[in-house]
Amino acid sequence: MQLNDVVTMFGADLQRRYGEKIHKISLHGGFNCPNRDGSLGRGGCTFCNVASFSDEQQQQFSIQQQIAQKVKKIHRAQRYLAYFQAYTNTYAEVSILKALYQQALNQANIVGLCVGTRPDCVSQPVLDLLVEYQQQGYEIWLELGLQTSHDKTLKKINRGHDFASYQKIAQIAGKKGLNVCVHLIVGLPGETASENLQTISRVIDTGVDGIKLHPLHIVDGSIMAKAWRAGRLLSLELTEYVEMAGEMIRHTPKNIIYHRICANARRPTLLAPDWCANRWLGMNALYQYLCQYGGQGSAI
Repeated sequence: MQLNDVVTMFGADLQRRYGEKIHKISLHGGFNCPNRDGSLGRGGCTFCNVASFSDEQQQQFSIQQQIAQKVKKIHRAQRYLAYFQAYTNTYAEVSILKALYQQALNQANIVGLCVGTRPDCVSQPVLDLLVEYQQQGYEIWLELGLQTSHDKTLKKINRGHDFASYQKIAQIAGKKGLNVCVHLIVGLPGETASENLQTISRVIDTGVDGIKLHPLHIVDGSIMAKAWRAGRLLSLELTEYVEMAGEMIRHTPKNIIYHRICANARRPTLLAPDWCANRWLGMNALYQYLCQYGGQGSAI
């Protein structure tokens, strides 16, 4: 039995549909975030430091150049999804977005776009642009950072929006036929396993096509790092993450695709937990949990 036998993973789904491996290339479009530049807030979300997962030096190169650089290092695939990842990748005039997205789609080996953003930064013209690309035959995913469905936690982590904001845009995007992937963080301060299951239930009820699960990382440069250093915030144990994420997966219908079930952060930016330096530790432990207690959808 393999991981794909117990959870519907994005990579396997792409390979089934395209008949070959499709690799996701992370790009930096040079965007900012309204929760950092003062239009909504300053300092950003308390858990965030983009340098923990994205190379800030990338933005000095064009999208075309970034793709060319990444492709040279990849030997496992011949076609790719362009993933606009860092910051808020719909936070600009639609004409600017179109120019950047088009740079990626103009490359012959790019089959589509994954666009990471906030639910309060997706306008009607942006949705229409993404629908237009999808109608042209491209694989399009709107990736919405939610993290949790609980407004008290969203306020605590300085997210700057509520769950209703997510519900509104997810439902509009779904009605337009766009693929929606939601990002959720497991292990947020004060949240229980029961609340994690409530989040999964609410997201599914809203309508979603894909899910990304992330363990809470404590990264240098974030607001949470100060609380962790002061001993006011405990880091997430691997066993805790596996049990909570495993149950979230078991309560998810099989038709929903998991784009990620664990994640790592780069050192030296990563402060805690240590096991998050290697995402395979979490992946393998989750696989063992799901084999023992039942795979995706088994608890519904």
